[in-house]
Amino acid sequence: MIEFAEPIRVALVDDQQLVRAGFRMVLESQPDIEVVAEASDGEAAVVELGRVRTDVVLMDVQMPRLDGISATRTLLRAPDAPKVVVLTTFDNDDYVVQAIAAGASGFLLKDALPEDLLDAVRTVHRGDAVMAPRATRRLLQHVTPLLGEGKSSSAAAASVPDDLTPRELEVLVAMAHGLTNTEIADRFVLSAGTVKTHVGRVLAKTGSRDRVQAVLFAFRAGLVRPDELLGAGE
Repeated sequence: MIEFAEPIRVALVDDQQLVRAGFRMVLESQPDIEVVAEASDGEAAVVELGRVRTDVVLMDVQMPRLDGISATRTLLRAPDAPKVVVLTTFDNDDYVVQAIAAGASGFLLKDALPEDLLDAVRTVHRGDAVMAPRATRRLLQHVTPLLGEGKSSSAAAASVPDDLTPRELEVLVAMAHGLTNTEIADRFVLSAGTVKTHVGRVLAKTGSRDRVQAVLFAFRAGLVRPDELLGAGE
C-alpha cells in the first residue's frame, strides 16, 4: 500500500473575502496543500490558529482589530508555531519590514502568479524563506533612508564577518539579488548540495535567521545597492 505525505496545512488571514476565496481556489487545486482555516483579522487568526494545527499562514498586513504584524508576533511565540508569509500590496512598506523582524518567513505580493503562491507555500514549509525579487527590490528602495542614514537602531550598518569566505560572499550577494539555490548553482557551476551548505554557513556567520534577513544584512553591509536591483525585472 502506497502512503502519501500529509498535505501542507494552510491558513488564510485577510479581511477581504474575495482574496481569501481566490487563494483557496488556487491552493486547493493541488493535492499536497489543504486550506484548514480562515480568518478576517489578526485577532480572529490568533484564536482560530490556537485550536487548528497549521503549517503555513498567509497573512495580510493591514487588517482591522489586530494587524498582521502583531498577529505574526503572537503566533510565533507558540512552541510549535507555523511559518508565516506576509501578503502585501506595498501600500505601507514599513509594515513589511516590521513583519519580517517579527519572524515572518518572507513576503509575497498579492498580485503574484498562482504558481508563485504555490511555490511560496511549499518553500516556507521546507524551512526556507520566500523572497519575490520584485518585492525585494521595492522593499530595499523604501528602507534605503533608514538603512543608509541610520535613522533607527535596527538599521545600523553591518560589517562583513572576517570568516566569510570569498565563495560565501558571492553566494550572499547572489541571494541579495533574489537568486534561488538552483540559479546560484547554475551561476557558479556548483551542486545543489554545495549551494545549500554555503547558504547555511552564510546565514550562520551573518547571524541571519533566513534569506530575508540575509538580504537586509547584505544591504546594510554595502554589498548591494538599491540601484543595482531596481532596474531589472520590473
